[in-house]
Amino acid sequence: MDPGLWIERIGAKVFPANTPALFLDRDGTINVDTGYPDDPADIVLRNDIAPAIVAANGANIPVVVVTNQSGIARGYFGWDEFALVNGRVLELLADSGACVDMVLACAYHDAGAGPLTVASHPMRKPNPGMLIEAAKRLGLDLKRSLIVGDKPADMEAGRRAGLRRGWLVDGRGSDEAGFVISPLNDSSDLSGLLAAIESKFN
Repeated sequence: MDPGLWIERIGAKVFPANTPALFLDRDGTINVDTGYPDDPADIVLRNDIAPAIVAANGANIPVVVVTNQSGIARGYFGWDEFALVNGRVLELLADSGACVDMVLACAYHDAGAGPLTVASHPMRKPNPGMLIEAAKRLGLDLKRSLIVGDKPADMEAGRRAGLRRGWLVDGRGSDEAGFVISPLNDSSDLSGLLAAIESKFN
């Protein structure tokens, strides 16, 4: 197993070939960002993302979490702590009726220690490696997929993976090089995201 990567398939749901996916960052997007989360007891979901996951579940669209975890490279916590925190995130989502189908995490960072010290690892956002890996494993159509995140790096990873749309939490909209970014700041923005999911991003 690669010491800097986490790839977990959750459940056994089968999806049609070349289906689009809903990609989501984790910290700051699904749950409130507490810096380098290492305690499950501190995890609180954001109010505005579980409905989007529920909508994707209902539309038979894979939900894939792609998260940078430089706290592991920096020595703040390990994969065991990550697993506990991630399990709590998934548990809270399940309480809201929302299910995730795959989680990918990248611990590599240029400010890390030991073998996890890698500058611009292909799996670390803004590079598209995690999205591409998920596409290979689940047979996804990346061009029809979208990504939701709270950082420009999330949007850039989507663009580099060939996606055409993204939603930026607490951000501003833009349209550059064929990649459309919509803000996700309030209920009206969430309505737009839900409409895109329910139409399967067409």
